[in-house]
Amino acid sequence: ATDTARGLSEAEAAERLRLHGENRLPVLPGKSALRRFAEQLVQPLVLVLILAGAVTAALGEWVDSGVIFGVVLVNATIGFFQEGKAEAALAALARTLASDATVLREGSKCRLSAHVLVPGDVVLLAAGDRVPADLRLVESHGLKAMESSLTGESAAVHKMPQALPVDTSLADRSNMAYAGTMVVGGQATGVVAATGVATETGRVSRLMAEVPDLQT
Repeated sequence: ATDTARGLSEAEAAERLRLHGENRLPVLPGKSALRRFAEQLVQPLVLVLILAGAVTAALGEWVDSGVIFGVVLVNATIGFFQEGKAEAALAALARTLASDATVLREGSKCRLSAHVLVPGDVVLLAAGDRVPADLRLVESHGLKAMESSLTGESAAVHKMPQALPVDTSLADRSNMAYAGTMVVGGQATGVVAATGVATETGRVSRLMAEVPDLQT
């Protein structure tokens, strides 16, 4: 339980940070551009096309050879950029948790890096803030948040602290503020319910990272 008037003690926050880890999303090491492009050329069907292009060139069929190598180049280029966009999307998600937050610790307001937030921390939100973790709101004064990155809803959502049934869908959880979303109006106080990969943004990041490569 958390005293929402005082927040956690520094000792309790340090212990929870040790147990839960930092409030970050993992960023997988990216491949170099050269490696990404080379991997597009070692797929079985592409190798067959390269061999076919070499054979037609050896036979003097320059038009056919040019068409085949053109297809190989276009295919490799498309795959190269698609893989790069996927890596960039994962990195962008990770950056949504890289911000500062106004936190109540031992009865005092302080500005902390979002990376050190732990479950149970009391966070104060205001217009212009990026929500640093998944928060269960305990007090709200006209809070509105943009949640399009999670729900696809283009309009700002009004937030209220009232209790809701446990099976309420994500888009209808008006008593929650989610990591990475933006506060566009009002103020609120919330208790951190999840950090890092346990957040809804973290779940999206995991799903994106687990998408298997499609084989031709």
